[in-house]
Amino acid sequence: MSDKTFHVVMYPWFAMGHLIPFLQISNNLAERGHRISFFLPTKAQAKLEPLNLHKDLISFIPISVPHVDGLPLGTETTTDVPLPMHPLLVTAMDLTAPFIEASLRDLKPHFVFYDFTHWLPALARRLGIKSVLHCIISPATIGFLLSPERQNEKPLTAADYKEPPPSFPPSSIKLTPSEARHLNFGGVKQYGRGITFMERQLMSFNESDAISFKSCTEMEGPYCDYVAEQFKKPVILAGPTVPKPPTIALEEKWAKWLDSFKAKTVIFCAFGTECILKEDQFQELVLGFELTGLPFLAALKKPMEAETIDSALPEGFEERVKGRGVVHVDWVQQQLILRHPSVGCFVTHCGSGSLSEAMVAECQLVLLPHAGDQIINARLMSEDLKVGVEVEKGEEDGLFTREGVCKAVKAVMDDDSEVGKEVRANHAKWREFLSSKGLENSYIDNFVQKLHYLLK
Repeated sequence: MSDKTFHVVMYPWFAMGHLIPFLQISNNLAERGHRISFFLPTKAQAKLEPLNLHKDLISFIPISVPHVDGLPLGTETTTDVPLPMHPLLVTAMDLTAPFIEASLRDLKPHFVFYDFTHWLPALARRLGIKSVLHCIISPATIGFLLSPERQNEKPLTAADYKEPPPSFPPSSIKLTPSEARHLNFGGVKQYGRGITFMERQLMSFNESDAISFKSCTEMEGPYCDYVAEQFKKPVILAGPTVPKPPTIALEEKWAKWLDSFKAKTVIFCAFGTECILKEDQFQELVLGFELTGLPFLAALKKPMEAETIDSALPEGFEERVKGRGVVHVDWVQQQLILRHPSVGCFVTHCGSGSLSEAMVAECQLVLLPHAGDQIINARLMSEDLKVGVEVEKGEEDGLFTREGVCKAVKAVMDDDSEVGKEVRANHAKWREFLSSKGLENSYIDNFVQKLHYLLK
C-alpha cells in the first residue's frame, strides 16, 4: 500500500441490514485502493461473497459466534432468530471482544468501523486505532432519538419523545403517543448483559472518533450539523445510497405477470426480511389493496399467529382478486420489480435500503413504517421532502385500516390528486438529483479526505 491508502477493519452488527451497507462502503473504499478486513459470521460469508466487488482488497475474516444460553445452536445473524432473541445475539457478539482485540493487534489497521459494539472504541484507542461509528440509519433519526440534550438524571419517558429535542432543526418530525411508547420501550429494554439499547447506542456514539452516515447535505444537512454539534465530533458523509443498476433479468414469472398490466397501474408492496405484521393488520393491508380496484403484488411475511400465509388471507379474498392480486410469501427481486414499467406505486415499511431503491425508481411512494427508525424515515419522506404519502394510523393504538391504505394509494396514483401532483414532482426532482453523474464519487472522495484528516 502507498502512503495515501489506509487499512480499515469493519465490524458491523450481525444483521444483513447492517452487513450489506458496511460492504457497500467497503467496496467504495477498495475502489480507491484502500484495504479492508471485514469481520463477519462464518455462514454469512457465502451470502456476501457475490457482493464483494474487490476481492483483492476486501478480505472476509470469519468469526465463530460464541454460544449464549437461550440462543439456538448455530445462530449467527438476526435472520436466524426472532426479534426477542436479538439481545442474546448481541451478548454473543460482545463475547468476541478478546478475539477482536487479538486480531486488531495483528492487523494494525488505521481505522475500525463499527456500530453496536460499544466497547470497541476504547479498545481501539488503547491500540492507537481510530474508531468510526458507521451509522446505517439517518442523521434525522439519531438527532431526534439519541441527542445528548435529551439526556438527564431522570429516565426518559414516552412523553419525552413526542416532540423533538429543544435545539433540533426546524422540522415536521413528530411522534404520535403510540410511536413514542414504542420507541421508548425499545430504548430501555436490555440489549446485552447489563446494558440497555439506549445506553449501548449512546456509548457507541460518544466514544467514537467520528460518526459517518450514508447520507448527503442536500437531503439532511441540518440534521448532520445538529448531530455533529451535539456529539462534539466530526460527522463525515459517504453520500446518498444509490443502488447500482441490476445486472440480472427479472424472473420470468413476475415479468410475464407484470407485463399483462398497463403502465403505472400496479401496486407493489414489500416489507423487508424482518417485518412481520399481526394477522388483523395483515388482513387490513391486503383488503386495502383490494379496495383500490388496482392490480397488486404484495411480498409479505406470514403473520405472527398464522400457520400459513394462505390461512391468514380474508375469507373469499383470493377468489375476489383472482387475476389482479397476488400475495407472495417468498423473497422477490425488489429492485427489478420497482423498475418495471407497470409498477406505479410502492407500499414500503420505510427501511433505508428499500427507500434508496425507491427514490431512483419511477413509481410513487406510500409509507407504512413498522418500527424503530422507519417511523422517522417516513416523516422525513412525507413531511420534509414530500416525496410520498404516509398511511394514517390511530394516534393511540398505532393501527391502520383498509380505508387508510386505499386512501394513501389513491392519493399518489390518481392523476387529478393535488397531493399526488406534489409528491410526483418532488420525487422526480430527487430522482434526477440522486441519479446525477458523479454524485456518489464526489462524496466518497470527500469521505476519504476526511478520514485522512482524522489520522493527522
